[in-house]
Amino acid sequence: MNPPPRPTADHDDQVTAQALREQYESGSTVDQLVASSGLSYGTVLNRLHEAGTVMRTSWQTRRLRDGQARRNLAARLRRLYEQQGATLTELAAAGSVTRRVARRLLIEAGGTPRSTQQTLRIRSAASTARRMKLALSLRARYEAGATVPDLAAECSYSVGTVYRLLHQAGTRMRTKHNHGPARAPRKRS
Repeated sequence: MNPPPRPTADHDDQVTAQALREQYESGSTVDQLVASSGLSYGTVLNRLHEAGTVMRTSWQTRRLRDGQARRNLAARLRRLYEQQGATLTELAAAGSVTRRVARRLLIEAGGTPRSTQQTLRIRSAASTARRMKLALSLRARYEAGATVPDLAAECSYSVGTVYRLLHQAGTRMRTKHNHGPARAPRKRS
């Protein structure tokens, strides 16, 4: 005789699993969830796993629950978010928390979540500044006598990219096959 089919999770189980996940991600421990739900420890763990919950270590839970440590973490995440343009995903990784908890900590520290477009603008500006710094560095080395292929090999960029960077920096290019320092332009009479 075949064993009876396993009961499938009904809607109440899924709602409970999601509710447990939300409580857990807001800082509750598994023991607190057991006490509040009346479920066994194993059942709570299983439902958390069913809901796709990323489990914390005990030290991460203590850090989230300790007032001063939580404020310190929130302040650190806000600095990363506002000064370096980090995303919520990067904050979650830096704080060893979920995105939801990282967002909550950011708001607790007085930060305001940005839109995706705002984050892209911040990152683009930082990238543009780094690219211009590289272009000016390449220009100085080129004007000192380095060749474009040498610069490309040193920087692990293509020759075309080095040419574009030199052009962006306003570099006066040497004639082809003239590998000495750039000469001053002749004055026309």
